[in-house]
Amino acid sequence: MTSQSNAPLPNGYQLQNYRIDKQLSRGGFSLVYRAYDEHNNLVAIKEYLPSALALRKDGYSVEASSDDCQAVFRYGMRCFFEEGRALARIVHPNVVRVLNFFRANETVYMVMRYERGRTLQEQIQSHKDTINESFIRHVFGHLLNGLREVHTYKLLHLDIKPANIYLRAADGSPVLLDFGAARQTLTRDSPKLNPMYTPGFAPPEQYQGLDLLGPWSDIYSVGASIFSCLAGVAPQSADARLYEDKQESAKKIWHGQYSDELLEIIDWCLRLDPQERPPSVFALQKVLIEEPKKVPEEPKKDLEEPKKDLEESKKDQEEPKKVRKKNFLMNLRETLGLGDR
Repeated sequence: MTSQSNAPLPNGYQLQNYRIDKQLSRGGFSLVYRAYDEHNNLVAIKEYLPSALALRKDGYSVEASSDDCQAVFRYGMRCFFEEGRALARIVHPNVVRVLNFFRANETVYMVMRYERGRTLQEQIQSHKDTINESFIRHVFGHLLNGLREVHTYKLLHLDIKPANIYLRAADGSPVLLDFGAARQTLTRDSPKLNPMYTPGFAPPEQYQGLDLLGPWSDIYSVGASIFSCLAGVAPQSADARLYEDKQESAKKIWHGQYSDELLEIIDWCLRLDPQERPPSVFALQKVLIEEPKKVPEEPKKDLEEPKKDLEESKKDQEEPKKVRKKNFLMNLRETLGLGDR
């Protein structure tokens, strides 16, 4: 379907208790405004307005763009509303604070606390020199606190990327923004909409639907976001990796520039097989906030034989893992219709 460009609500428009100040951003599923509440406090308001399904009429109200789109538009609006209801229960300094959600103009609005600062994506593009290992461990260590809280409520983010990580101007603390769970549900259940993935940040299972998604999916996106901090670009997209995995390990790319521990964390998160990623956000956070270890001294000669035996034992243990990984990737390729390429 062709997307429509819908005009935003005009500046100064009174939306219940909120006065629209200006548009902040536009996406395929929503518009975001800066507004003032009745106490003259700044807030951010997200308006459900999927460009492929809806049109704005009379300058304010929203309606499905055709009879064929009506059911999908209504279903998406319900998902958006329920996501707002779920997020409103989460009160955490590293998760965007949803203050209110309501229906108006034949659509749904989500009111959020307004934050001053910049996105991590803007930080990467404009202030790359400030992004060192200490910065990464600080930002993502705190961000994982918020993600743990999200997962505690049985929610998934499904769109973690530097553009959705906001750094407060006051102290640089991160805030997780713009959840994609409703978008993912809507595109999965509607053949009329193209799936909304962010290439490089979406895990391989996200290309198949909701059944295989879980906390491990957000963990992949966290690894991709840390990779992006170092590289300035996203890693190879997961669907392309299923064809031919050209993604070099972080440990190989940046050996000697960052600690082995940090680079191993990135590679751990970016495993194609979910079972080979960190088992939980807590497990990932635990290793991320640890201080990097010093490089061990070279082993003495008389220790070489036990080391060799240990490596042989480890190799034997790795064989079943390789078989499981091979089976997992074969199943993914078959599901996606990629054949034996």
